[in-house]
Amino acid sequence: MLYKEVTAQQAKQILEAENAILIDVREPAEHASKHIPQSLLHPVGKISDADIKDKQQTLMIYCQKGMRGKKACEKLTSENAELKVFNIIGGIEAWESAGLTTQSTGAKLMPLDRQVQVSIGVLLVVFSLLSLFVSNSFGWATAFIGVGLFIAGSTGFCGLGRIIAMMPWNQRT
Repeated sequence: MLYKEVTAQQAKQILEAENAILIDVREPAEHASKHIPQSLLHPVGKISDADIKDKQQTLMIYCQKGMRGKKACEKLTSENAELKVFNIIGGIEAWESAGLTTQSTGAKLMPLDRQVQVSIGVLLVVFSLLSLFVSNSFGWATAFIGVGLFIAGSTGFCGLGRIIAMMPWNQRT
């Protein structure tokens, strides 16, 4: 079965009707900061069909905004086409916007996508200034970053995002 996308309200109904497993595919620190109650943590970079104990049970996947959830659904269904997998459109942000319950420790953590955006912004400013004041050769670094953004946008794979996800502050629970 290919995965399906559902709204937060539809996900809540499926969770209640089918006793589905709710899986958070964000990083440990994001999950520790805020998550949907009873959700299990399986970061997208590590999730596998082998993690799923009951292959007959419905899997409800969520992340921050829906993109990592989509990647996790694609990975799971490519490993086992028999899994019944749903991705929550808009992730935990949509869940909260729908007025549904989340648990929060009160700890503030910048979501992974914003960490990537800040990192790219800083890199572009630094390399642009180096290009202006030190050597034109630093312009190649800005071009490299631009190519990385193009690849991330067109394929959904963000190498910088994967690197930032492995940073210690994103692994803390």
